[in-house]
Amino acid sequence: VGVRLVPALAEEGSRQVLRQLRVDWPTGSGGSALADAVSALKRALGRSPCAAACEQGPGTAALPEDVICKVHLKSFVEQQGLVGYDPNLDVLPVTEGKLRSLAELQQAVLQCTVSNSVALPASRFPDGSCCSIVHVVNCEEEFQQQQLDLLWRILDPGAHTALQKHLVCGPVKVTNSSSPIGADQYFQLRKHQMYEASVMKYGELAQDEAWTEVIDTLTVAAIRFEMLSTAHRSQITLDLEDSSISTKGTKSGVFVMYNCARLATLFDTYQRAVERGTYPPLPPVSELNFSCLREEGEWLLLFNYLLPFPEVLQQAAQLPAPTKGIRITANTETVCKFLIQLSMDFSSYYNRVHVLGEPFPHLFDQMFARLRLLGAVRDVFHSALATLHLPPLSQI
Repeated sequence: VGVRLVPALAEEGSRQVLRQLRVDWPTGSGGSALADAVSALKRALGRSPCAAACEQGPGTAALPEDVICKVHLKSFVEQQGLVGYDPNLDVLPVTEGKLRSLAELQQAVLQCTVSNSVALPASRFPDGSCCSIVHVVNCEEEFQQQQLDLLWRILDPGAHTALQKHLVCGPVKVTNSSSPIGADQYFQLRKHQMYEASVMKYGELAQDEAWTEVIDTLTVAAIRFEMLSTAHRSQITLDLEDSSISTKGTKSGVFVMYNCARLATLFDTYQRAVERGTYPPLPPVSELNFSCLREEGEWLLLFNYLLPFPEVLQQAAQLPAPTKGIRITANTETVCKFLIQLSMDFSSYYNRVHVLGEPFPHLFDQMFARLRLLGAVRDVFHSALATLHLPPLSQI
């Protein structure tokens, strides 16, 4: 999501939007630590056999004054036997700005610790290694990011830099906008639209902290689904009109969050009824009679969503590396589409079936079986949303 919105890692305004979107984007330390890292890179540059002084011979084009030296990327790629890089990579004029960007990447990596329990299996990659660093970059800056990748390999030939891959995102195009729009404007526009849509559905909203949190969460969900429902390699077209944000549509993150909240309300209502003595507590699974589940929608939820969910997660989480090349893919759209379809089928079932019936003992077996089924559906909602770093809503 971050790179779809903001191509520059170091811009403070961009980082503010990322914080609003609840994207945990690593940042450099800044200050003296960053200056020390830049100095260390300069010393490494002076020792590198790939670096050459910027000598100006007759007939050569003048280099900018801020260029420190030139680095021969093409010969390095050939010497190291690296594949998948742009064939137009040749000589890179190294500036203070490029070294600063590289130092920020180094600092960011130092902040990121990866435990063995979550590292990708070694068999995932043909060279027997796992991927330590993924460059998430938009397609317009892929060439520049490959330059930075190779410069990093040359100046810091450690374990991390040997394990770099690139995840390239397609462009974001905007319609119905009279002027270019920045990431912060986009977020604020969506937030305003979400508030207005909520007022239309629920009436005038109290300006308290609870409603502010709900609107913020719905806005983040809408944006994440708007971005991540499209394969990252493809172009996204954003429609900025009010009609593109709705609390009624069935194809958005808002619809998913709404159904997640319906489940929370269901179980909250049941729990309050148990405390009042209206219903007995939910028995253990071993004591339930699941043959009471005779609705087609109940078995649809089981066979189409509960049972296949682990496989959906596996497909979405894979970062397969091609046999040759440096690009990888991440199938975020798989989770988004799964959640939207689950929401549609759950909503259809929930609108048709009365889960909490009259408090008669002969109806309890069916109610308990349905509650256990929908408890599993709720868990799937929460787990799938967690992969998108979205918190479930307890009420709307």
